[in-house]
Amino acid sequence: MTRVVGVLLAAGAEALVSDDRGSWLLRACVTLRNGGCDDVVVVVGVEAPRARALLGDLPVFIVEAEVMGASLRDGLGAVGEDADAVLVHLVDQPDVGPEMVARMIRDASPDALARAVYAGQPGHPVLVGRDHWKGVLAGTVDDYLVANGVLDVEGSPFT
Repeated sequence: MTRVVGVLLAAGAEALVSDDRGSWLLRACVTLRNGGCDDVVVVVGVEAPRARALLGDLPVFIVEAEVMGASLRDGLGAVGEDADAVLVHLVDQPDVGPEMVARMIRDASPDALARAVYAGQPGHPVLVGRDHWKGVLAGTVDDYLVANGVLDVEGSPFT
């Protein structure tokens, strides 16, 4: 069975934002789990203590980013050897629902490479199979995705 780990990038101030539906951080973690991710790694930054408090006892693995801009590297570094793919998501995308996550991971595999597209515009989450991790980290993520035939998965951020 394919194992997919959600990697939530939440190292900025957006990790602490709440709206009338609650904490963006908490909602994103629940969305990843409810959408089918086997585990969730949350990468936090300078607001780590406050982010940890928001997450409480939610079953996620929290990683503190070493430096700004290293969130993806730190998140992938925390994913276990048994994962076949990661679904990278951003905390400042609070309207993405579990249905979109499920669509993204439906065909997950070590060689998968897919991104959500909304009204023709590339977005998140992004599915990256293990075979692509080094390549994604070696340069510009968007350039890597395009150069390696990323599959666009059209959807609505509200599903």
